[in-house]
Amino acid sequence: MRSGPRLVFLGTPSVACPFLEALVSAGFDIAGVIAQPDRPVGRGMKLCCPPVKDSALAHKLRVLQPGSGAELREAVAEFKPDLGVVVAYGRLITKEVLALPPLGFINLHFSLLPKYRGAAPVQWTLLNGEKETGVTVFRLDEGMDTGPVVASARTPVGPDEDAPALFARLTELGRGLLVSAVRDMAEGRAGFVPQAGEPSQAPKIKPALSFLSPSMTAAEAFNRVRGLACGPRARFLTPGGPVVQVMKASLPAGAPAGGPPGSVVRVEAGKGFFVRFSDGSLFFEELKPEGRKAVGAADFLNGARLGPGDALLAAPQAGEGLEK
Repeated sequence: MRSGPRLVFLGTPSVACPFLEALVSAGFDIAGVIAQPDRPVGRGMKLCCPPVKDSALAHKLRVLQPGSGAELREAVAEFKPDLGVVVAYGRLITKEVLALPPLGFINLHFSLLPKYRGAAPVQWTLLNGEKETGVTVFRLDEGMDTGPVVASARTPVGPDEDAPALFARLTELGRGLLVSAVRDMAEGRAGFVPQAGEPSQAPKIKPALSFLSPSMTAAEAFNRVRGLACGPRARFLTPGGPVVQVMKASLPAGAPAGGPPGSVVRVEAGKGFFVRFSDGSLFFEELKPEGRKAVGAADFLNGARLGPGDALLAAPQAGEGLEK
């Protein structure tokens, strides 16, 4: 039996689906779901619906897909919700829309606000080598992730954890937090605490930021590999050769040094090879030359006829590199 406030859920990509599922499982009264419009994808530009739409229809929930701000306002008004719940919707919600539900809107964000406000908090958490992160439920206002906090939960970041693994853990942590926050708001127990601390930004990752450079430290290069594992993938330029994506790499203790930055240091047959960076080396395990299939790093090296001492990484072109 459905109970509590009448909800409208706004979300679009697959990362939002577990949160919709959690609200359904908790028995909340979900008036409807709002997602981004279907988009053309692939070479055939076939229209593809957002994952949240599929999830909502599987639960026989009504779905609207407004294409403009005015249509979004009409969609929310049509559902007559008491509370809006947002997870990765991907569109600005205006002041006029925020004012429609009596209880306003809450949003689940994949960081400990005010750190990493913006579109890519998990990626920037890893790119910057953070040791701790978390999830925050906050009340939406007109700013970019600036509203007061309803609830938050912390968790350490594993030293080898990549973006898909961290997303999965934060999702599990956030599902229960979101359900509790909705219940607290429905029963009048929710508190709203202004965000405290130094804000930082987590803008959308641009492809140009994905390039590895020989001038990086080994830790910086490794953080880029794990931080961009959901895309656009860390990659490097080869001297006079193709652009190569790094699918898997590791930063083992006691990695061998020697050789100029950007060169192959040591090959381990059937496993991969070490590449020298400014202060040490990173172990490449799986690579994908753009336009080709992924291969074991050792096989890639054999095919490229490269070995220890040979140059592998070229410096990124002008404008490429990690910028905040």
